[in-house]
Amino acid sequence: MSTSTPEAVKKLLENMQTDLRSLSMECKKKFPPVKEAAESGIVKIKTIAARNTDILASLKENSSEVVQPFLMGCGTKEPKITQLCLAAVQRLMSHEVVSEAAAGNIINMLWQLMENGLEELKLLQTVLVLLTTNTVVHDEILSKAIVLCFRLHFTKDNITNNTAAATVRQVVTVVFERMVAEDERFKGIVEQPTPVQGNTNRRSVSTLRPSAKDAYMLFQDLCQLVNADAPYWLVGMTEMTRTFGLELLESVLNDFPGVFLQHQEFSFLLKERVCPLVIKLFSPNIKFRQGSSSAASPAPVEKPYFPICMRLLRVVSVLIKHFYSLLVTECEIFLSLLVKFLDGEKPQWLRAVAVESVHRLCVQPHLLRSFCQSYDMKQHSTKVFRDIVNALGSFIQSLFIVPNTGNPAATNAPAGVSGSGAQAAAQGGPGAGGQGGSLTTQAAFEYRGTWIPLMTVSVQGSAKATYLEMLDKVEPPSIPEGYAMSVAFSALLDLVRGITSMIERELAKEEEEAAVRREANPDQNAQAEPGAHLVWEEMVSACWCGLLAALSLLLDASTDETATESILKAELTMASLCGRLGLVTPRDAFITAICKASLPPHYALTVLSSNATSLNNKAYSIQGQSVQIISPSSESHQQVVAVGQPLTVQPQGTVVLTAKNIQCMRTLLNLAHCHGAVLGTSWQLVLATLQHLVWILGLKPGVGGALKPGRAVEGPSTVLTTAVMTDLPFISNILSRLFESSQYLDDVSLHHLINALCSLSLEAMEMAYGTNKEPSLFAVAKLLETGLVNMDRIEILWRPLTGHLLEVCQHPNARMREWGAEAVTALIKAGLAYKHNPPLAQNQRLQLLLLNPLKELSNVLHADIRQKQLESVLQILQSQGDSLGPGWPLVLGVIGAIRNDQGESLIRTAFQCLQLVVTDFLPTMPCMCLQIVVDVAGSFGLQNQELNISLTSIGLLWNISDYFFQRGEAITQDLEREEAALQKQAQEKGEPLNRPFHPAPPFDCLWLCLYAKLGQLCVDPRPAVRKSAGQTMFSTIAAHGTLLQQSTWHIVVWKVLFHLLDCVRKSSTTADKEKIESGGGNILIHHSRDTAEKQWAETWVLTLAGVARIFNTRRYLLQKLGDFFKAWEVLLDHIQSAALSKNNEVSLAALKSFQEILQIGTPVKDSAMPTEALALAVMGVPPVLIDPLSASGPGRHLLRSDSMLERLTRYNGAELQAPPQGEESALEDAALWWSAWNTWYRTGTDSTRPPSGGTGTDRPSFVPSQLFLTALVQIVPALYQHIETGFSMEDLRKLGVILHGAVSIPISSDASPFILPSYTEAVLTSLQEAVLTALDVLQKAICVGPESLQVMYPAIFEQLLLFVEFSCKPPQYGKLETKHVANAKYNQAEWVALNYVPFAERSLEVVVEQYHKTACHKAVINEKVLQNIIKTLRMPLGLKYACPSESTWKLAVSSLLKVLSIGLPVARQHASSGMFETMWPELANAFEDFLFTKSTPPDNVSIQEFQKNEAIDVEVVQLISTEILPFANFIPKDFVGQIMTMLNKGSIHSQSSSFTEAEIDVRMREEFSKVCFETLLQFSFSNKVSTPQEGYISRMALSVLLKRSQDVLRRYVDDERLSGRCPLPRQQVTEIIFVLKAISTLMDSLKKTQPENVDGTTWAQVIALYPTLVECITCSSSEVSSALKEALGPFKDFMQPPVSRVQNGES
Repeated sequence: MSTSTPEAVKKLLENMQTDLRSLSMECKKKFPPVKEAAESGIVKIKTIAARNTDILASLKENSSEVVQPFLMGCGTKEPKITQLCLAAVQRLMSHEVVSEAAAGNIINMLWQLMENGLEELKLLQTVLVLLTTNTVVHDEILSKAIVLCFRLHFTKDNITNNTAAATVRQVVTVVFERMVAEDERFKGIVEQPTPVQGNTNRRSVSTLRPSAKDAYMLFQDLCQLVNADAPYWLVGMTEMTRTFGLELLESVLNDFPGVFLQHQEFSFLLKERVCPLVIKLFSPNIKFRQGSSSAASPAPVEKPYFPICMRLLRVVSVLIKHFYSLLVTECEIFLSLLVKFLDGEKPQWLRAVAVESVHRLCVQPHLLRSFCQSYDMKQHSTKVFRDIVNALGSFIQSLFIVPNTGNPAATNAPAGVSGSGAQAAAQGGPGAGGQGGSLTTQAAFEYRGTWIPLMTVSVQGSAKATYLEMLDKVEPPSIPEGYAMSVAFSALLDLVRGITSMIERELAKEEEEAAVRREANPDQNAQAEPGAHLVWEEMVSACWCGLLAALSLLLDASTDETATESILKAELTMASLCGRLGLVTPRDAFITAICKASLPPHYALTVLSSNATSLNNKAYSIQGQSVQIISPSSESHQQVVAVGQPLTVQPQGTVVLTAKNIQCMRTLLNLAHCHGAVLGTSWQLVLATLQHLVWILGLKPGVGGALKPGRAVEGPSTVLTTAVMTDLPFISNILSRLFESSQYLDDVSLHHLINALCSLSLEAMEMAYGTNKEPSLFAVAKLLETGLVNMDRIEILWRPLTGHLLEVCQHPNARMREWGAEAVTALIKAGLAYKHNPPLAQNQRLQLLLLNPLKELSNVLHADIRQKQLESVLQILQSQGDSLGPGWPLVLGVIGAIRNDQGESLIRTAFQCLQLVVTDFLPTMPCMCLQIVVDVAGSFGLQNQELNISLTSIGLLWNISDYFFQRGEAITQDLEREEAALQKQAQEKGEPLNRPFHPAPPFDCLWLCLYAKLGQLCVDPRPAVRKSAGQTMFSTIAAHGTLLQQSTWHIVVWKVLFHLLDCVRKSSTTADKEKIESGGGNILIHHSRDTAEKQWAETWVLTLAGVARIFNTRRYLLQKLGDFFKAWEVLLDHIQSAALSKNNEVSLAALKSFQEILQIGTPVKDSAMPTEALALAVMGVPPVLIDPLSASGPGRHLLRSDSMLERLTRYNGAELQAPPQGEESALEDAALWWSAWNTWYRTGTDSTRPPSGGTGTDRPSFVPSQLFLTALVQIVPALYQHIETGFSMEDLRKLGVILHGAVSIPISSDASPFILPSYTEAVLTSLQEAVLTALDVLQKAICVGPESLQVMYPAIFEQLLLFVEFSCKPPQYGKLETKHVANAKYNQAEWVALNYVPFAERSLEVVVEQYHKTACHKAVINEKVLQNIIKTLRMPLGLKYACPSESTWKLAVSSLLKVLSIGLPVARQHASSGMFETMWPELANAFEDFLFTKSTPPDNVSIQEFQKNEAIDVEVVQLISTEILPFANFIPKDFVGQIMTMLNKGSIHSQSSSFTEAEIDVRMREEFSKVCFETLLQFSFSNKVSTPQEGYISRMALSVLLKRSQDVLRRYVDDERLSGRCPLPRQQVTEIIFVLKAISTLMDSLKKTQPENVDGTTWAQVIALYPTLVECITCSSSEVSSALKEALGPFKDFMQPPVSRVQNGES
């Protein structure tokens, strides 16, 4: 709470009054004056309080009076009163109401109390309150107060002493704080300082202000006191110690450096008083030599005194720290002293505090820099900075050298060490249980048997001293073993850390400023002032040797990971700093040290040893002691973490890696990673070392060049402990990061790195020659990593990088080259994938640069490299295919560089690339490359390693062609543009343009290249390839040929198509007929393909079909070429030679092609037909005969998916204009078709000519197949359409011969089950159908044709009738013996004749049908066609039941009936002409043969069948009764007679005795007889006889009828008599009844006719019946009786009296 608030004031007044009251109470009895004074004091206070507003101020004015009662109270020396008074006084002071006078009085009173030894602590408290609360005390009063405190410090009471000491310190501080505050107040006021006189009067302080003066006097006296002189100002001092004095001096110097630096008076004190004092006090330490006997020196030497010495060093530290700038020379002396104190001859404690002091300096880099500037850089000056560093170094070394036994604290058995320390030493000593036991947990250094523990002495960067702080010790303490080492170690580390961080900060700042300057004015290339650089370089140069010596030794001796880490960090930062400052030697020295420490001891690595020898030869002298740079010793007791092989040419045992080696390796990695830019040529060192370490650890490169733990390939296996195993991923990670960070290096550093890697790699290659040992792949892997991270500037390192890697790819060691390839390809892929600026698309040079090594790899002969190359091409295509642009020729070149000796896997990979190109990238590549694509695809087709690839590549060619077609316009434009450019170049060079198929336009040339390639593939030795290529080639020409110009078609026809046909024909005819055993492995070959000849046959088929198809679909286009007729002839020639080849498949296919060029379409579903035909018609395609009889079975074409209509509509281009009208074209067409007819005729004649000679046993060389013949015949209708105008009888005859021949050819027994219908089915073979169709077409054509044609009718009938005969008499084929199917097992007969019955019957039907149409035709009548028909039919009619097929005679009858129904009227018409004379006897014979056949019906005929057959006979009789007999007068008489005789014969039952009773009436042909009889009856009485002719028919009929009745009756009577009681057969009874009825009918009709009409003989015959009738009366059958009654009745008309013969008188 503030002391000036009203409440506080009020409280103060109350408290004072209370105090005064208490005082007056206490003194009431003993000290009345005091009591009075107290009471008057109360009054005084009340008065002041009442009168004044500012109570505190008025209290201060009157403070002397206010204080008086309390001072009097103190004078009583009564403890209780004194305490009360002192408390009251303190309260007043704390409210600052004490004036200067009052203060003086108070101090005097305190002095008295002090002298009396009363209330000492209270006194100190009061002084302190007085001096700290206000500044009223000055000069003598102040000095008196200070002396009072000093006096109390030296009392006998310990508590008082300590409190007083603290109070003194505080008071001294207060004095100086007042001065500082005073300076602050007067800061703004600039005074004219009076010049300081040069006099030595130390009291000349007139220029100082009051507080400053006090401070000055105080400090001056402190110096006097320490120097054991009398003080000037502190009067009344009685005693003083140096140690306390030095402590006070140190605290003032340390706490108020500003005072000394700002005020000259004080600076003067420093220089003149403090420094000499220090130097003087140091003297015993300087002279003292440990162990030297005092007798040797003339005067006794004062021994160093620890408390003084230690405090002196603290003062020195403060002086150097704060006042170095004032005391340059003095500091030089101090520093030299410090260095001397580190000597081995000085006492241990002295060395320890000296090291602590040095440590304090080491944490102040700016100070160190000042030393360097002030001393080391001046001529003729001590090299202080260097000496400090070297002294530290030699100090550390000296600790390892076992000291003399003279010093008990440092003997081998650590006696002076506390127990625990000794124990630790004993445990950790080198001999404590061998190597395993020495793995102690305590951190320590151990070198050549000396073991020094390491303690934590201070936090890094701060020098926290132990012994410099032991202000209470008087005797020198014993120093634990290792303490000095630990401090020195910290000092070293702090030194390095300080210097490097300071310089690096300044460097960074400088670079920043430079950057700012560059921005401000870019043209000025301002350099930084060189001063700073010189200082830094000097500092490094001064310290590096000492540092390196000390650090290397420590590194070698360190057994603690943390310590090792710190040492390595120091070496690393130094190396990096040297690098940044461009100091190459020290940089390499530090790096070499780290490298050596990473490798196993004495490891033979040439790079390092050569470098280190230069350093090892130098020994640095420090103060006369030599400092050796120590090489690592091998006996440090370290944990072994790995055993591996050294990387050498000859395997030499194993080497051991310790944990420390691994730690150093990590540092090395760190160095390279973070400071790669400053390494320059040291990359060589670093990388070589890393390579060896990686090798020993067994790390092997993985994807992208990162190293992964691998297994050692040979030699003693690498052994890794788990400790290092867990580290390995980390190490490999840093290794990778190290090379990743190369992206931050500048170009020069990067080149250093790459050169270093290349030379390492060359060494590795050297070592790998001639061995199959695992090579070191470190360099290659890291080249790859470096390349990958520096893609943004790949151009600058591409050539050296890839150049070297391509050499690696040629290396004989497989592992080595595998990695070379891995690296090259990975780089290329990454390079292409990288987003360059500008992008690759705009930087073609870079793109080609990147792709070039890929091409170079094609020159490597090793398959594994090519494999890698191709795999990477595949990946490049997958990722960058779109953007390759001008790189395409190069990439395609790589893909196409395949050879047959390369093995399939390579070819397979290359092919995958090609597939990818074709499927995805054709649109993105320049059009000029398309031809390369075609070539490459072709070369894959032609390679013979992998059939599937050949086939697939043909598929690719098809895809390519599709692409050409879709993008035709664009490609044409591009190509023409490029062509123009090339043309221009060629003209400039004056040479012709070199391009295949040159005169053709460029786009056509592309097609021609494609066709040419396919053409080559069509004659490949492998059948599958030929087949596929052929199909593809023809499909492409069919689908895309429209794009070609007309002139190009000429090349296609002659150079591509016909050339191919020739080659194929040649190969086919010369192909081997040997059977090929099953193909490779277990592929079975079908028997139809088991010889080369058969396989070539397939090719021939395909090729011919393809060419024919093109001729068909592109006819109009080809006709415009000049030599179409010639081409047509050539094609027909090919077709003919194929058709006549002795191979069924080829020959059949040839005919298919023939059909195709005649445009015989393929069968189409009915529904689709009309529209398609219509469309074709509209488009000017001639009407196509859609052939209904297209072959079925094995040889048939598959329906092509693109029907003709689709093709034509799709390319409704030039060639679809209707062919030009006009005679020329018609003539030309006719010539074409007649040429085709001749070809057909030649083919037909040759193929159907029966084999000559030999008996039936010889197997004919070749018999055409049914399919072939069918196809041959199927061509006729189509061909005929085109040649009908000139078709002559001669041609028809030729045709007939061929048709007849074709039908006669038998089938080989193997094929018969497929072609022959089972015998029971009446089906025509396709050949027979075709023959009939051909004849049908001719007949139809004749029908509508001119008169001249119609003379051919009879010839056609003749041909058909020949075929009808086949039903009973099959044709012969040469002398070939054929078996009839019905009675031959298929496998016995070699040749099987066909079942000709259905064919013959069909022919017969056709004959009837045609006759129906042409019966009245002149030619038909003249050529006696009807007679021929009847003559032909006589054979089956006569054979009747003996016909091969029952249907035959039935058909013959029905046909005869039909023909006669048409022909007889015609015959009657022309009766007079005599054309039909010869026909009648023929007809009569036919009837006779049929109705009374010599063949018996088979036994198994059922009754129903028999009745049906009888019905047929009846029909014939009916025909006679309706068509012949009524017209008897037009018919020759003898013919009618023959007929009558026949009827008579028929009307009499011909009984055969073999019938059963039940069947007899049926079998007797009762119905037939009845009809015959009725017919006879019918013609007996013809009422209306108009001509004599008719009468003769009646007479003849009557006579036959009567004769027949007589026979029946007579037979009946006989039978009746014989049968006795047994009734006669039913059928005979019926017959007799029928006859009886007939007789009665006859009588009736005779009555009705005019008597003159009836012939006399007839009457006689009638009357002659009577007796026979009478004989029948005896019959037993009632039916017969009643019929007989009716028959006898009419005879009464004959009952007349006989007329007398003799008239004229005779009786």
